[in-house]
Amino acid sequence: MQNFLLSTAAVLMAGAAFAAPAQSTELPKGAARNIVLVHGAFVDQTSWKPVADILTKKGYNVTLVENPLTSLAADVDATKQALAKQNGKTVLVGHSWGGIVITQAGNDPKVSALVYVSAFAPDVGQSLAALAKSGPVTEGAAAIHPDDKGNLTIDPKVFPDAVAADLPPQIAESLANNQLPLNHVAFEAPVDTAAWQDKPNFYVISTKDKVIAPEVQKYFAAKIKADTTEVAGSHAALVVHADEVAAVIEKASLAK
Repeated sequence: MQNFLLSTAAVLMAGAAFAAPAQSTELPKGAARNIVLVHGAFVDQTSWKPVADILTKKGYNVTLVENPLTSLAADVDATKQALAKQNGKTVLVGHSWGGIVITQAGNDPKVSALVYVSAFAPDVGQSLAALAKSGPVTEGAAAIHPDDKGNLTIDPKVFPDAVAADLPPQIAESLANNQLPLNHVAFEAPVDTAAWQDKPNFYVISTKDKVIAPEVQKYFAAKIKADTTEVAGSHAALVVHADEVAAVIEKASLAK
């Protein structure tokens, strides 16, 4: 796991999406076989690899979307391209910023359920900037700053404790020093669709999160009437609590 996280921070995978090969395991009757995972800001798609490996071994067809992080439209387009390649029912999952992406892209008829993991869940007309202003300022949010081109990153000195306090320090520091910036255009763009209004919804709350406050996550989960699971993890819960997150996604695959 540590070697994987170090390579995640140092090496960025190419391509619009990476599909993990599925095994021949028999899935529960009626389950959505396809899982599309959308990463958040400041990291790449391999942040989902621990969860993807678990689901792949169980027989799911898992796709990791690579967000350009240049605009909301670009990330939504990358997700829609991944969805277009799916055959049949699909569970669409977003972490952090990825929650905004799946809210906009999730109205695809193939999407049978949405899963938000420590994620934003905006309503129509809301942007990440608006959501950030309406909630409490967390340690992680306060440390997000633009460079001279308007690209946003988290202060590397703050990142380890604010984002990944439950990862080994050297791993968290490596991630902090190899962030993928989110363009301010994406930060300010509102969604014009809220797919959660018409889909079964699931939410994983990280109770030790210092980026999106746990009380804000609980608010999102209640607003979208999600089936809710809590894990005692940081904003990096998708890595540290991969088993629990994968279990929620499996549950979502059976939603009707």
